[in-house]
Amino acid sequence: MSMTLASATVPIQDGLPAPARYRAMFVILLGVAFSVLDGTIVNLALPGLAVDLKVTDAQTIWVVNAYQMAVLVALLPLAALGDQIGYRRVYLWGVALFTVASLGCVMATSLPWLVTARVLQGLGSAGIMAVNAALVRLTYPKDLFGRGVAFNSMVVASTSVAGPTVAAAILSVASWPWLFAINLPLGVLVWFLGRSALPFNHASQSSAARLAPLDIVLNALMFGLVFMGADALGTGVADGKALTELTGGIVMLAVGVAVGLVYVRRQMRQVVPLLPLDLLRIPVFALSMCTSVAAFTAQTLAYIALPFMLLNGLGRSHFAAGALITAWPIAIVVVAPMVGRLIGKIADGLLGGLGLGLLALGLAMLAGLPAQPGDVEIAAWLALCGVGFAVFQSPNNHTILTSPPAHRGGAASGMLGTARLTGQTLGAVLIAVVFSLWSAHDGTGVRVALGLAAGFAAMAGVFSSLRLRHAK
Repeated sequence: MSMTLASATVPIQDGLPAPARYRAMFVILLGVAFSVLDGTIVNLALPGLAVDLKVTDAQTIWVVNAYQMAVLVALLPLAALGDQIGYRRVYLWGVALFTVASLGCVMATSLPWLVTARVLQGLGSAGIMAVNAALVRLTYPKDLFGRGVAFNSMVVASTSVAGPTVAAAILSVASWPWLFAINLPLGVLVWFLGRSALPFNHASQSSAARLAPLDIVLNALMFGLVFMGADALGTGVADGKALTELTGGIVMLAVGVAVGLVYVRRQMRQVVPLLPLDLLRIPVFALSMCTSVAAFTAQTLAYIALPFMLLNGLGRSHFAAGALITAWPIAIVVVAPMVGRLIGKIADGLLGGLGLGLLALGLAMLAGLPAQPGDVEIAAWLALCGVGFAVFQSPNNHTILTSPPAHRGGAASGMLGTARLTGQTLGAVLIAVVFSLWSAHDGTGVRVALGLAAGFAAMAGVFSSLRLRHAK
């Protein structure tokens, strides 16, 4: 049975014809856009939410954490499920759950209610993210797949940093429930259009690949405990707590690692594991995963540090700071489609290395800004960061999605999302540690954080360049 499964590469159609391809990509990109956006859109509303629900500011953080943790623990199981029952089915069920849970968020009158709805929303989002890239692979023919990856990467990268901007626009005219209400018409639209527009794939029905309940539980415990432990440690360090007060976070992290060791040993004995460790035996895949984790760590460090630099250190207004930061995502939107045309013509490892070199340079220059820089200078370095990120991300994602066998597309897509979330979580923990050691208000902590981000970008560039050894 296991030999049959391992060798059963199901033939996949070479993309969709042009009109159908455009409809499918509209559905795929719109779905992943609101899914990624909801990870950060609520951040700006937390102070007002605390007042309305009569809870502390610290308690409202769970409105953010509940969503992120649900996505993280469900991503790989739903990716594996997509390989079994079809990516289209998992995607549509994810959209449906996300939309219904968004209605629950709108109607929430207490923090437990809202957090529960956010958990369900995160599970729906995981269904979307887990098979998003696999659906792109089914939608585009091989010779145009690089462009599809570029468009998908552009939307993910821009929406992952656009949450505060979109939230500010909505909260300027409406209350916080409207942050979730906008998902309702979009979710219904994506669900109805997706039923006819999304491509089908012939899923493997081999019993050897069935999801084991124990594996799902171990996966959830490993990611959940590590996430909560790292978050508790990062928050505690940022609040200046002593080591004795960080016991809870340390215990959760230690138990998460212990569960992870048991889980990994169990997975290594399986032909098609839930945690796709077998894919890491492919050198370019492993290097691409390391590249992605390090790059998203750099991005998160920078995006948390930049508002402190612009608002506190340089005295810019909220509007001016938001306008300047927008240079980064705008550069991604402009450059990503052009990079998509280079995929297949220039080695992914070389493109990624060049892009991450530009990102590291931009971050280093931001860390070394003079005391009173002009807006043009700030925007120029932020735009350079966006250009570098765009040049890195699409080729890197292309390698992650195409280096495994076609019938493991769901697993590759799940690992792609896991790498991004892992990097973002690591970046958030590191920024908390930096700000606990160096003040964020006098500029020292911000410069350290941006310098650290430049270091992670450079590290990612090294990982990307090492892929040239394995280029076909």
